[in-house]
Amino acid sequence: MRVKAVHGSRSRGPARTAGGPAAVAVLAGAVACAAALAACGSTPAPGAAPAAGSAPATVGASATPTAPAASGAPSPAATATNTPGTDSACAASALKVGLTNTGALGRQAGGYLRFTNDGATACRMDGWPVVVAVTAAGKATTLRHAQSTMYGAWQVPASLPVVTLPPGGSAYAVVAADDQPVGSAASCPAPYVRLRVSAPGTSGSVVVSAWLPGAGSYLPSCTSITGSPTGEVSAITPLSSLPH
Repeated sequence: MRVKAVHGSRSRGPARTAGGPAAVAVLAGAVACAAALAACGSTPAPGAAPAAGSAPATVGASATPTAPAASGAPSPAATATNTPGTDSACAASALKVGLTNTGALGRQAGGYLRFTNDGATACRMDGWPVVVAVTAAGKATTLRHAQSTMYGAWQVPASLPVVTLPPGGSAYAVVAADDQPVGSAASCPAPYVRLRVSAPGTSGSVVVSAWLPGAGSYLPSCTSITGSPTGEVSAITPLSSLPH
């Protein structure tokens, strides 16, 4: 938000004031105030964007997904079909993996794993990534294959899509877990702090943080009423099939 500084008007001759010395004093005070505002700047109005270079104020966690950071140019769009096509499967070495669109909704917290083609040629992805969630104490849990998720509103289709990634293009998978204790439990076990992720059909893995900025927490490790882990991951899907 730009705030225009207030400047005094310029006169073409000696200033004429009505009311004598008292009015002169008032006018002089007004000019002094205007000069002070111009020198020191204005205080931003409530809700205004922070000035360039200043740190944004900390706010409460959002219940909606956080959008990926905007870049100067749009990312190439990935396309989804029901057949593999002629492109080879994406190699682990050609993929960048991150966690984006995080938040909490409907007693679930989670985000979207983003797989970006960092290679020079197009490649394809389909199927289920392998995601192992790890707590700070080192306890590891392999996330189950989701049939549907409240967070991300994903449902397994009759036929899993084959997503073609041009160079710079991305495919996604939802990771989510219940974020409320069940039964008589007062709280959930210690959360997952990192995710060990393997793209479908690859043996290599990368480790990403399980911190969910949009939820203000790490990925929960809450269990179901039967005591089983609730963490789950969707199959690979294009972003167009997910809320964003």
